[in-house]
Amino acid sequence: MTPQVAVDPVLPGDITARARDLGPFESPFIWLAFATAAVAVLAAVIALAHRRRLRRWGFTAFGVLLLLAAVTAVNSYVGYVRTSDDLARLLQRGPGVVNLAGRLLDDDREAPESESEPAPHGGSGVAAAGQKIDVVPLPDPAHGVPSGSNYVILPAGYGDPANAGRRYPVVYLIHGYPFGGPRDWLTSGDAPGTLQALQQANVIAPMIVVSVDMTAGVPSTDWECLDVPGGPQLETYLARTVVPAIDSRYRTLADRAHRALGGMSGGGFGALNIGLHHVHEFATLVIALPYDDLNDSVGVLGGDQAAIAANTPRRYLPTMKFPAPISVMLAVGTGAPTDVTTAHRIADALHARGQEAVVHAERGFNHTWHTARATLPYLLAFADQTFRQPSAAS
Repeated sequence: MTPQVAVDPVLPGDITARARDLGPFESPFIWLAFATAAVAVLAAVIALAHRRRLRRWGFTAFGVLLLLAAVTAVNSYVGYVRTSDDLARLLQRGPGVVNLAGRLLDDDREAPESESEPAPHGGSGVAAAGQKIDVVPLPDPAHGVPSGSNYVILPAGYGDPANAGRRYPVVYLIHGYPFGGPRDWLTSGDAPGTLQALQQANVIAPMIVVSVDMTAGVPSTDWECLDVPGGPQLETYLARTVVPAIDSRYRTLADRAHRALGGMSGGGFGALNIGLHHVHEFATLVIALPYDDLNDSVGVLGGDQAAIAANTPRRYLPTMKFPAPISVMLAVGTGAPTDVTTAHRIADALHARGQEAVVHAERGFNHTWHTARATLPYLLAFADQTFRQPSAAS
């Protein structure tokens, strides 16, 4: 049995507080203000019920304010839109006037530029506080992936001539499903800011983080990062297309000991399943909001029982043989008891197979982006911890 040496990192309080902080668009005061305004409008409509035209406009205003209150309340709970930049990027996914509004709101300060603009390494990029974020398009029609805009966060100093011979470990992160996308880890997940804070505090060594596009061009479908019979081969796309492309374009430490795979929710399932299928490529898994069963997403496999069994870690992990050791961190919010139970079940199964596994529980959060963002510093610090011990992970 491999000695269990992996531990839950202890981080500076300012870093953890920053990760837990709510963005301006997540404040509960926003939805409370809309709800209060809706009530006030409704009261005015009732008081002036005899004025038909005013009543019609009043009910319209009440409906709009009530809808805004509901939307902002959901966002306050989920933590998907933190800032005006996040909102701009979300609106840009829509058509026509919605897309135009997003472009007008976008100030280009927090997120990468459009992937249509050229930059080094075959993508577009933007520099911020010493970081550089490249957008690397990697379409793979042979595996059913018509497009793929993968975001590569390069650490400060990567382009410095003094570091020309330096190579870096890599963490791959996968977005959630459905309607998730690779930008989510840059906006809702705040990966660039978290990396910068950790590196400036010398908590982690410089690393490359890649937010992978696992939408197969259809973000509305819950692909679960699977090799879908008759559909996109997303597991193969990540392991056989994205990873080699990143290793060839950037100065990576191209070995399993310096390569981690992670994700949140559906992306966390994908990271677990793909990581267990590709132990020779990934020595570390860092997963937020984990689950180990396809549940309602099983339909994407079209009833193929062999494929279902092969892609259900809850079934195969208890008897799995590991050709090489892995280290796993599973991060959950205590407000989601199912996640807590699942994380401990996965960790126990890994321990029973002689593998390292740690569960980090964040108090007060649920199965939301709040938890993913709050736990990302721990996940990255855990990955750094294993990167520094290549002999234990090789």
